Amino acid sequence: MKTLTFALLGTLIAGLSSAQASQLQEADIRSDIIGRTIYLAAPLGGEFPLNYKTSGVVNGDGKAVGLGKFIQPTDSGRWWIQADKLCQQFKVWYNGSKMCFELTRTGADSVKWVRDNGDTGMARIGN
Repeated sequence: MKTLTFALLGTLIAGLSSAQASQLQEADIRSDIIGRTIYLAAPLGGEFPLNYKTSGVVNGDGKAVGLGKFIQPTDSGRWWIQADKLCQQFKVWYNGSKMCFELTRTGADSVKWVRDNGDTGMARIGN
């Protein structure tokens, strides 16, 4: 009986976790991300803001996390949505490469991102 109880509890918890963590679709990306600033969690602490404007422009500012020591601290580019993924291309960063991200909601104001190259991270949805 204990084994059955733990098995049912495990199934319930797994079900709740998957219900809370849902991949964003195009409509979700447009309503929850576009027109806002998204703060990427930086590996060594701090947050890296990206502003996704409704005009299709994305602006990034890495000054707060010390990006200026390594590369141009600010950049802009364009964003678009393709196959339920948020895609972007900056003018200078990443040598102007196109990249797309699958976004999964992890909380009321947070998402997990998975880049098309397999890199992952967390972000906070701002205003």
